[in-house]
Order: sequence, then C-alpha cells, then structure tokens
Amino acid sequence: MPHIKNALIRFRIIDRMIRNPYKRYPSKGDLREACEESLFGSTYGDHICDSTIEKDLFAMRMDHDAPIKYSRKNDGYYYEDPDFTINDIPLSEDELESIRFAVQTLQQFQEVPYFKEFGSAIDKIAARVAVAGTEGNETAAFIGFETAYSSIGNQWLPLLLTAIQEKKTCHFTYASFKSGIAKERNVLPVYLKEYRNRWYLISYDLEKSDWITYALERIEGLAVTDTVHELKAPFNPSSFFAETIGITTEKKAAEQIEFETNEVAAKYIESQPLHFSQEKIGPQHFRLTVQINEELIRALFGFIGEIRILSPAHLQQTWANRIAQQITLNHHGSTF
Repeated sequence: MPHIKNALIRFRIIDRMIRNPYKRYPSKGDLREACEESLFGSTYGDHICDSTIEKDLFAMRMDHDAPIKYSRKNDGYYYEDPDFTINDIPLSEDELESIRFAVQTLQQFQEVPYFKEFGSAIDKIAARVAVAGTEGNETAAFIGFETAYSSIGNQWLPLLLTAIQEKKTCHFTYASFKSGIAKERNVLPVYLKEYRNRWYLISYDLEKSDWITYALERIEGLAVTDTVHELKAPFNPSSFFAETIGITTEKKAAEQIEFETNEVAAKYIESQPLHFSQEKIGPQHFRLTVQINEELIRALFGFIGEIRILSPAHLQQTWANRIAQQITLNHHGSTF
C-alpha cells in the first residue's frame, strides 16, 4: 500500500511540474528530483530512480489518459493538451484513505501552539474529506468550498523553508508586475507568509542591504547556496507586520485612519476587523492605526458606496482620485 500511495503522490508532483508555466519542459531528472525532494527531502537518487519516473509517466498515460509528450527540441516533457491536469480526475479511494489518515493525525495536534494558527485550515480539510465519497457522489451540487485558483510557486516552499532554517542565502531571477523585467536576486530568506492564497518570501537583499518581499509565483531558477549569513538581529515577524494590512511593509510611520460606514457594512467590519488595532468609536464609526498601503486601500474599496473616509486628509484625496478615475473609465470608455 505505501508504494501505491507514493506513486499517487508522484503523479501529482509530475503533473504540477509539467504544468508550471515558469519552467516548461521538465526533464526526467527534474521530475525525479522534485519527487524525491517532496517525499524524502533529498535529491540524490537514493530513493527514486529514473526508471521509476518512466513507469510513472507510462501509468499516467495509460491509467489517467494524461497526454504526456516528449519534446526532443526542449529535452523535456509537456502536455499535448495544455488544459489537462490530473487534478481534474476524482481522487481514488487509496488517495482519500491517505488524506483521511493524515487529517486525523493533524487533528490530534490542533491545540499545540505550533499548529494553532493552522487550526482553521485543518478543520477545512477535515470537512472536505468528511463529505468526500459520501452517498450521492457529486457533493459539489450541495456544498461549495472556497477555491484557490493559483498554486504557482508553491514548489519553492520546502527549499526556502530549509534555507531559512539553515540561514543560507538564495539566488534566483524575479520579474515584478510593474517592470516585467527578470533580474538576478541574491538574498537571505527569513520568513514565508501567505496572504490571500498566495505565498510571499520576506528576505534581506544582500546587494540592496534592505528588506524585500517577493511573490513565490514570480520566482524562477531558485538555488540555495552554501553561504551562511547571520543577521545582526533576528527577524521578528510580529513586529515587522504589526502596523500593516497584507504583505506590504514600508519605511513609514503608522497613521490613525478614521472612517464611517452604513449600518450593514459596519456589521461586516465589526465581525471581521481589518486590523487588530481596529476600534469602534461610534455605532458606525471606526478607527485603526496602520501604515497606509495598497492592501489597506483595496480592503476599504471593498465597501465602496458604503464607507466615507474621515481622516487623514491625504487618504481622503487618494480615495477621491480613485473614484474619479473609475468614473472617467465608466463614462468615457478610457483604456488602461
């Protein structure tokens, strides 16, 4: 049974590698290393050999109709149908059994401090597994779970976590959304943070001598070096993110933001505070103390038409400018 379960896991790792748009045409060696890294924490071929990957590729073609092809030109594998994914194939009973066992194990540790912050995630997985395979087969007709549509970059998580623990520097290329130009980066990774179903790396850039945040989905060619780098002071995520909403932290002071809302929006904001500093200072009047960043503005814009910014003045102006831009786009058909 363990061999069957490992094969099912390898199928999904291979599928993820072949579908990765940032590293197309993975070779047999790439697939073997990814599988061994995920299952055994090494890449030396002590546990998985090339012939195992060959058998996996054959089984995926035969048992799951995976349209796997080999490109001689690119020396790697690809899907003839770019929309294919093994994730669209229902989980087998073996896979469900493996997940149930893993969830039951995790649930025993939910109250341990190390795992408490993941309690809701474990509960969500447990709920999903509990309804899987129930009578009626197609549970999607009766229950809907929140879905994350992008997991690109998640393959870097184990490698980065190891680098953080061992205090080793990393090298990779990265293209920002603004410039779109890929540049070489040499950093010391210190922390991984998830925000809205995306993973981000907080790192100390050795060339800029500054803290930089990178989205894992835009990292390419990640390599962990043998260089160990010690910071003068240990990184403290609690203080680093204490004055921010989201992932963007800037070198500026936090400010007091005050706003009022209608009755319905007030209930939403009170039940799910925007930040731990949030105070209710009137029936529909709120105050919070944070850095004004893009994440804050977007969070407030989620209540547009139901909210009025009271202070500070420059946030009022930013709010008015955004609304004016939207009106212009709507009325004049302007393009971006």
